[in-house]
Amino acid sequence: MKVVKWVAGIAAGLILVAGGGIVYLLTALPDAGPAPDLKVELTKDRIDRGSYLANHVTVCMDCHSQRDWTRFSGPMVAGSNGSGGEKFPAEAGFPGTFYAPNLTPAHLGDWTDGELYRAITAGVSKSGEPLFPLMPWPGYGRMNEEDIYSIIAYLRSLPEIKSEVPRSEPAFPFSLILRTLPHAGSPGPYPDTHDSVSYGNYLVTSAACGDCHTPVNERAEPLPGMAFAGGREFPLMKAISRSANLTPDPETGIGTWSRQQFISRFRAYADSAYHPAEIREGDFQTIMPWTMYAGMTEQDLGAIYSYLKTVPAVSHPVEKFTALK
Repeated sequence: MKVVKWVAGIAAGLILVAGGGIVYLLTALPDAGPAPDLKVELTKDRIDRGSYLANHVTVCMDCHSQRDWTRFSGPMVAGSNGSGGEKFPAEAGFPGTFYAPNLTPAHLGDWTDGELYRAITAGVSKSGEPLFPLMPWPGYGRMNEEDIYSIIAYLRSLPEIKSEVPRSEPAFPFSLILRTLPHAGSPGPYPDTHDSVSYGNYLVTSAACGDCHTPVNERAEPLPGMAFAGGREFPLMKAISRSANLTPDPETGIGTWSRQQFISRFRAYADSAYHPAEIREGDFQTIMPWTMYAGMTEQDLGAIYSYLKTVPAVSHPVEKFTALK
C-alpha cells in the first residue's frame, strides 16, 4: 500500500508540474514585450516603398492575397491584394492548419501601428497570440525600421476588402511550442547600397530566401551545412515542388551563372508579353512567386546575386518537381 501511495504521490506531483507548465505557457507567453507607442506618418514615399517591398521583396501579398493555382507560379488574382485566406494545411506538412489573415483595413482597422510593428517584427498579434513563423517575422525583425514603417504605411493604404478567414489551428503539442517562439525584433541600420554583398544580405534576409531554399528535417529545422542548398519540399495537388539550389556550386547551383543571367531569370516574368501558362494535372508547377519577384529592380536582384555568390557552395542535386499518381 505504501508503494501504491508513493507512486500515486509522484504521479500527482508530475501532473501538477505539467499543469503548471501549461498554465505558464498559456498565460505568460509569448513574451515579446508590449506593442510600442507608434504612429507612422503616411507619406507618399513610404507608401511607395512599402508597396515595392510588400509586393516584390518581402512579398507579403504572396500569402495574404488570392493566388491562381491554375496558372504557372500561382500569380496573384487581380484585386485581391491583402484579402488573405491562403490555406496551409496539415496535409502539406504543417503542424496544424494555418490561414493567412486579411491585411486590409477590414481586419487591421482597429490595430495600432505599434501592434502592426510588433506583429511584423516579433510574431505577436494584437490579442497577444503567437504568429506561426511561416510569416518570416524573424527576418522582418532585422530590417531597418524605416522599411518596416513603410510596409505599415502601405498596409494602411490598401482598399478595404471584407473576407471571412478561418482561425488558424496549430496542432498539439506544437500549439504550446509556438508560444515560446516570438521574441522582440532587433532592427538594424540600412546597408550601404553600394556595398552589393551587404545590401544583398539585407535583401535576402528581408525576402526570407533561406526559409524556402534550405532543406529541413522532420521537425522543420534547417539542416546544418545546407543553407540555400535547395530541395525543401512543397506538396502541391498531386505533385511535389522542390526549391532550387542557390549556392555557387558549379554543378548543382548557380556557380556558372553570370550576374546578368541571374537578373534575366527574374525579369523575364516582368515582360508585358509574358502570360502565366495554364497548368494541368501533372504539369510542372512551383510555389515560387516569379511574377512578384520579377518586379524587383535590377540593382536589388544584382545585389542578391552578389550575396549568394559568397555563401558556401554545396553540391546538392535537386529534382525540382515530381508528379504523383
